[in-house]
Amino acid sequence: MIVYRELSTLAGDLGVSGRTLYAVSNSLPKHYRTVELPKGDGAVRRLSIPDRELMEIQRRILNRLLVYMPVSPYAAAYRRGVDHAAGARPHIGRPVLLRLDIRHFFDSILYSDVKEYAFPAHIYAEPLRVLLSILCYRGDTLPQGAPTSPVVSNLVLRDFDLETGAWCSARGISYTRYCDDMAFSGAFDPVEVSRLIAGKLRERGFLLNGEKTRAMFAGQRQTVTGLVVNERLNLPREYRRALRQELYFCRRFGVSAHLARTGAAPEPEACLRSLLGRVSYVLQISPENREMLGYREWLLRELALLHSGERDS
Repeated sequence: MIVYRELSTLAGDLGVSGRTLYAVSNSLPKHYRTVELPKGDGAVRRLSIPDRELMEIQRRILNRLLVYMPVSPYAAAYRRGVDHAAGARPHIGRPVLLRLDIRHFFDSILYSDVKEYAFPAHIYAEPLRVLLSILCYRGDTLPQGAPTSPVVSNLVLRDFDLETGAWCSARGISYTRYCDDMAFSGAFDPVEVSRLIAGKLRERGFLLNGEKTRAMFAGQRQTVTGLVVNERLNLPREYRRALRQELYFCRRFGVSAHLARTGAAPEPEACLRSLLGRVSYVLQISPENREMLGYREWLLRELALLHSGERDS
């Protein structure tokens, strides 16, 4: 394990001068812009987008420091080598599925949390802990939009995950967490588990969002991270139907004709790449889906023809 006691060593490993690190940390407000995005429930999600200079520094902190910090095995998001379905697989075919959501997750993470869990004292000298924590924080919140924030959030909840996972494992309950979305499955009383988790979170300064609590039982459609887990892992029928329909029309009438008919804005190549991404997502969940395997081959051929100039749509 590398231990950082001198600024020169840290700056050398990050490839950024110590003077630049301190200059940026002392002028953070001018390095962020706020973007507001509408959410499905009518609320607004505020993103703090770092400028190019701060973004590059944060990416280096992420890729050269944070990725080497241990994350709990229950965290199913923001981990290298872990696919989107990781948070859903443990919950397949379970009699009870409980989903809980942490209210204002990133906004509830304190500067002191970042300093303690992302840049601990046994690795970094105190001045470096302060410097790195400031570079990954904004005002009084962990900034949504900074590349470091997702991994930092996992580090902050690592002890909670391990404690909760051990409690669940002793009772035959499966537990995963995808960012602020927690899932529990097995044979248990959802009310009891909800109360226990609410208490554990409250001890750490977090609250549950009661409006998003969902208990789903056998016979109902059970979903985790957008995936159906009742009997086997699958995408919702609505998603598969819409994708299959769009692929059919593009293949039968041509991509440009389909875009013109629907009034969609993307260029043919952007449309093909978007469809390829969605097909690949289906195959990640159902790798033996022959229909989607065939569509993937067709999309790759269309993209190759488009690049060669043999196809203009």
